[in-house]
Amino acid sequence: MKEKQLVEIAELQKGCEQGTFSLKLNWETLRSRVGKAGEDFFHYEGNTLIGYLAIYDFGGKIELCGMVHPDYRRQGICTKLVEKALLTAKKRDSRAILLNAPAESQSAKGFLATLPCRFDVAEYQMKWQETELTDYEGVTLRPSKEADKALEIQLDVDCFGLLQHEAASYYERIKKERLNTFVIVYEDQVVGKIRVEERDGEAWIYGFAVAPAFQGKGIGKKVLKQVILEQQKKGNPIYLEVEATNPAALKLYESCGFRSYHQQDYYLYNGS
Repeated sequence: MKEKQLVEIAELQKGCEQGTFSLKLNWETLRSRVGKAGEDFFHYEGNTLIGYLAIYDFGGKIELCGMVHPDYRRQGICTKLVEKALLTAKKRDSRAILLNAPAESQSAKGFLATLPCRFDVAEYQMKWQETELTDYEGVTLRPSKEADKALEIQLDVDCFGLLQHEAASYYERIKKERLNTFVIVYEDQVVGKIRVEERDGEAWIYGFAVAPAFQGKGIGKKVLKQVILEQQKKGNPIYLEVEATNPAALKLYESCGFRSYHQQDYYLYNGS
């Protein structure tokens, strides 16, 4: 992908969303792909980008998210993009291929109804609302080191259901993309991890996990409050994502002031 194409994708996204829903394009990942090829699919009319689809590999599962400008829909453009992306996705060692669509997008749901897929899970995008925060001491965060590799991989196995080789591959990808991972230290032990990405005046929280043996001690809440306070000092609005099937995480986030503002729906591809 070229730097120029990032600008084109952003412009197309604005034209597609039009303030009615939010596409999940994983911008921190897209920026890391500049100069690389094979995971982004484009459709131009003249010199104008009017269709785009991306593949995202999240260790064990592949997600597809795409868009076509409203003025060019129902012309088979999205179908062609999906067909090309599926050819690439099927060659990879993944347990599932998921197609992502904003819950509010009727055009996306109509298109997905034409494909061999079924609804799998909903994901809430949440934004922090001003809330008084106390009792956040007792844990510390530090940047991830090479010595933390084994634990970080095991956290993805224990907390996110990845297989060992999937978690190892995902770890290497995160490091290669230079995404900001911090480990959580409690009583001189590394007990978890969290990723905080600051882009365009916003902060996003990803990959937040506490080892099962240390859950239920209030560690996650203290860490979350610390991250919120740090980003609040910088003036950054704070966002995160959580699956609807994870009520414990949802309860934690809501207790710290996060509120859902968008829903992303995922459909499991079951074609051959």
